[in-house]
Parts: sequence; structure tokens; C-alpha cells
Amino acid sequence: MENQHETPPEANPSGAEPDIYGDGGSIRSSFLAHIGAAIADRDTITLKRDVGDLHQSELGDLLEALLPEQRLALVELLGKDFDFSALTEVDEAIRLDIVDNMPNEQIAEAVQELDSDDAVYILEDLDQEDQDEILAKLPFTERVRLRRALDYPEETAGRRMQTEFVAVPPFWTVGQTIDYMREDQDLPDRFSQIFVIDPTFKLLGAIDLDQILRAKRAVKIEEIMHETRYAIPATMDQEEAAREFEQYDLLSAAVVDENERLVGVLTIDDVVDVIQQEAEEDLMRMGGVGDEELSDTVLATSRSRVPWLAVNLITAFVAASVISLFDGTIEHVVALAILMPIVAGMGGNAGSQTMTVTVRGLATKDIDIYNAGRVIRREMGVGMINGIVFATLIGAVAGLWFQSVEIGSIIAVAMVVNMFAAAVAGILIPIMLNRFGADPAVASAVFVTSVTDVVGFFAFLGLAAWWFGVM
Repeated sequence: MENQHETPPEANPSGAEPDIYGDGGSIRSSFLAHIGAAIADRDTITLKRDVGDLHQSELGDLLEALLPEQRLALVELLGKDFDFSALTEVDEAIRLDIVDNMPNEQIAEAVQELDSDDAVYILEDLDQEDQDEILAKLPFTERVRLRRALDYPEETAGRRMQTEFVAVPPFWTVGQTIDYMREDQDLPDRFSQIFVIDPTFKLLGAIDLDQILRAKRAVKIEEIMHETRYAIPATMDQEEAAREFEQYDLLSAAVVDENERLVGVLTIDDVVDVIQQEAEEDLMRMGGVGDEELSDTVLATSRSRVPWLAVNLITAFVAASVISLFDGTIEHVVALAILMPIVAGMGGNAGSQTMTVTVRGLATKDIDIYNAGRVIRREMGVGMINGIVFATLIGAVAGLWFQSVEIGSIIAVAMVVNMFAAAVAGILIPIMLNRFGADPAVASAVFVTSVTDVVGFFAFLGLAAWWFGVM
């Protein structure tokens, strides 16, 4: 039997839609406690009232804030009132945890209510066996649409497209088109373009809705349609597709197969998600943490970080071997051991700055074959100038600290050498990795740091050994 309990005024004042966010943009603790209490009491009336009408992004934030057992109970208690599209707003681990605890019959029923792009987003992470079982329970047309999208490679426009669209033949009139849009119940809820196709579904052109509204009913579609100059191949990488939207200020774009037949539409809301996803991936990869998510387990998180930490360990031994070549020099001049981390650290930071700018430029295609030389020369100049500036500063400080002009001069020269090397490595390593097909966001940091450590130690200790005549 369903329970009822009084809702705190702050959770739902005057029966209005609850304000779930606090000043910091996170879920308010009072609302979270209120929902937690309703879940514990299995109070479906309160849950449907205060959660059932939340926007999918708000419900996604709530799911991420709840404890694992609470979110599963919430989905169960809401039943058919649970907005399945909220699963597109949560981490993959949370989404899989929820879906894995639901029967495939329920998933199939919920998927039918979603836009095809959201349905594909949820289905693509499931095991092939579960995918097939869920698709088998869908109507034929829906099953064919989703299967076609799922057959495209991951992170392509075909995976992100919406297979519901409005398409008409060129010989229709504006009046026929308007009547069709009013009467057909299977059209998408929102769209900004109408596509024009021939009997084989080959894309001929498109019409914006404002053109339809301004044209007289007797005008034929072929008279007012325009050529779709920015049709996107279904196999195009989603990041490339997002760049097309950015470059040409698109709100939507047709997606076509290898035969130029219309198979879907990519919309700006999907592209915004892609841009955010790709930016997060680049940032995470530069830190060597791959596709890690906040909801991942301790073991999964540790496993994702181990490979690049292992590579870092190897490069650290390389740097240590350089230091070992000059153990006699360090023993003779103890000040070198104190100052070594400064040279390596400054070089590492300078290299990271250059590397970050370069990786981002490669990702956005701002760095190409035509301007690469100019950008390389610029970064080399920046490295030299910054090296001289900080060499002067650290040389003066070190000289006064150890009362030695020799020490100050040695570290100053080493600083110039390492800052210049850091700039060169920071730009050339990502460009070379990109040239040979490797992901510069993933691999650059380890190699740039290795270069700056080795060059920094070798320059500083080598100069000292030469100056003092001690090895």
C-alpha cells in the first residue's frame, strides 16, 4: 500500500515545482534528505509528485547524488513515471548499474518513448545479447532504425544522429507539406528543417521552417528548397561533425550514407553534448586517466591509471640514470642537489604550457601544415625569452643563496637550455604523435616531461661537472 507523509515546506513550497539546486549548483541537502526519506518509506505519491516532473538533466543530477541502493529503489518506485532519458545525463557506470537491474522487457518499453539518438546512447553500452533481446521486442520500424544507428562505429555521426526526421518529395506543394506536418503523428516533436528526397531517399535539398511559413500554399517545394551544402556522412567522426556545426553555425544537418541517402539528422543539442564529451576526454587523457568517471569503483579507477604511471616510472628511471652519471659532481658540490629540482620543475611546467596549447590546436584543427612552421618558431621564441627571464632571476637568487657566482651562472645557463628544450618538445612531440596517428592528448605529457627532466639534469649537472672538473 502506498504511504504518504508530509512534505517539508522547503522541499515543495506551496505545491510548486521543487527547487532542487542550492547556491553552489549542486542538489540541496534538504531536498536530497527529503527524497531519501520518501524512498525509505516507499512513498510513491511523494516521489511521483516531487521527482516525476523534473527535467531529465535535473533527474540525472539527482540520480548521481543518491546512494547506489537509493537510486535503484527510486527507479523501481517511479515505475512507468521514471523518465528514461535521464539516463543519458549520468555517468556510464551509473547508467549501466540501473539498466542491469531492470528487466529487458521494461527497457524495451521505455526505449520506445525515447528519441532514437537517446535510445542508441543507452543501448550501445549493453552486451550484444541484451541489445538483441531488447530490439527484438520493438516494433519493426523502430527496430530497423535503431539497429541501423547501432551498426555505425562508435563516436561517429551515425551513432549520434536522430533517425526521426521530416522528409518530403520535391513535387509536393507547401500546402501539402503543412498538412502532412499537422496530421502525421509519427513526426519528431521538434525540428527546424524539412528535407527533400527522391523516391530512393537520396537527399536533394532542404527547407527551413521559416521558408515554409512565408511561402504560399500553391508553391512547389522544389521551387523554394536549397541545396544541403553541409550534409554529414554517417561515418564521419562526431568531433569532425561538431566542427562543421561550429564553422557553419548550423542548428541541424542531414546525415547521409555512402550512397547519399538520407538516414538521419544531427541536431545542435547532440552536438553540444559531443563538444563537452570530447573536451572532457582530451582533458582526462592529458592527465593520463583515460575514460575514467567519478562513479567508477576504486579498482576500476586504479586499473585505468596504472599504465601511464608505469610509463612515467620508466622515464623517471631514465632521468635518474642521467643523475647517476654525475654523482661525483653532486657529492663535491652539494648545492647542485638542492637546485636540480628547480631546473627540472621549471622546464616541466613550461613544456606543459606549450603542450596544452599544441594539443588543443591540433584537436580544433587550428594547427595544420600551413601554419605549423610559424607556430613552432613562435613557441621556440617564447621558450628562449622565458628562459632568459627566469635564468636571470634564478641565477641571481642562487648566487646570493650559496655565495657563488659559478653556481648562479651554471643554473642560469641550464635554465635557458631547458626552457628552450621544453618549448621545442612541447610543440614537436604532439605534432609528431599526431602525424603518425597516435593521440597526442594521451601520450604527449609523459614524453614531454621525460625530455625536460633529462635535458634539465644533463644541462645543469653537465655544466657543473665541466666547470668544476669533477665527474
